[in-house]
Amino acid sequence: MLPLEGITVVTLEHAIAAPFCTRQLADLGARVIKIERPKVGDFARKYDERVDGMSSHFVWTNRSKESLTLDVKAEPAQDILKQLIEKADVLVQNLAPGAASRIGLSYEELNKINPKIIVCDISGYGDDLENPGPYRNKKAYDLLIQSESGFLSITGTEDSYVKAGCSIADIAAGMYAYTNILAALLERQKTGKGKRIDISMLESMTEWMGYPLYYTLRGESAPPRTGSSHATIYPYGPFPTGDQKKVMLGIQNEREWQAFCEIVLQQPELAKQDEYVNNTQRSKNREPLRQIIENIFNSLTQTEIIERLEQAKIANASVNEMQDVWNHPQLKARNRWTEIDTPIGKVPTLKPVGLKKEEDFIIKPVPDLGQNSSEILKELGYNADAIQDLANRSVI
Repeated sequence: MLPLEGITVVTLEHAIAAPFCTRQLADLGARVIKIERPKVGDFARKYDERVDGMSSHFVWTNRSKESLTLDVKAEPAQDILKQLIEKADVLVQNLAPGAASRIGLSYEELNKINPKIIVCDISGYGDDLENPGPYRNKKAYDLLIQSESGFLSITGTEDSYVKAGCSIADIAAGMYAYTNILAALLERQKTGKGKRIDISMLESMTEWMGYPLYYTLRGESAPPRTGSSHATIYPYGPFPTGDQKKVMLGIQNEREWQAFCEIVLQQPELAKQDEYVNNTQRSKNREPLRQIIENIFNSLTQTEIIERLEQAKIANASVNEMQDVWNHPQLKARNRWTEIDTPIGKVPTLKPVGLKKEEDFIIKPVPDLGQNSSEILKELGYNADAIQDLANRSVI
């Protein structure tokens, strides 16, 4: 039996945060019914066409779900929604703040229909009427939250901010929604009652910013932007190699520094020089030290440098491109890739993180828009003529 087998999740979702959350629930066996706008669907379906004509974002976050097209503002849709919610365990939504309440999907209203329902609202700045704050109705996208949370201020180079290359604010919010839902399901086993979960992208990213926030406590200066190097530890980051590649390495303590000088650089006397004797001095004098390291690395290949780093027990990594990750030997050795069906054929997908046994998770197809509408409506008692009528009226 899958961990969430028997749990039904209804979701009004788009973009990344909520779909990423509900995909985790689907991986564990929950039935996830994704409600999408007729003829349009989740706008993430059209972000790009890189997966054989499908959107990379959509394929990533929507496997194992059922797609029900529904114009939630149309009167007949209200009855369909009510029937779904009466049987559901969880409702997830990341519509604009207040939008769910305007169509009768607030926790207070849904609790009257189903006292056991768990409602998870995901928004940029929090969707709380008691303490709304001045930003409640502000539009929020991933990059904007990276900016508001201070992430951009410490990321990039000395001259410019650089955003994260993936949607980290959405991912953070999605994962906090996921874990809070799991906790709420456990709590409901004890109380028999549902609850409301209010997930804010800003608060999710602010939690992730804990180290730089404490670093600046009492008005202290922020960690400097140092590209892909570490702001306060050195040497730590990427270094070019003689074969036009790069190697990433990190020195965490004085024992490692001495081993780095002796085995990797083969200059043991460097470890004792006053300007490099501890991390504070090395960080202060990182430019001349960088020149020393690069001069030595320039005569070696990436493979030779990694061999020396391994011998010295220094943490290191290759600077991989995307194709390198698809073919990563560790992921292959651990058999972490599998395939999923999509409307355009099979594509590879990563198995759920942390789960190895096939009986612990499920991976079902990425749904086409409205693929499961008729099936779901038949479960609710609608016959073929009624379903066709809803389609003719663009309700589904």
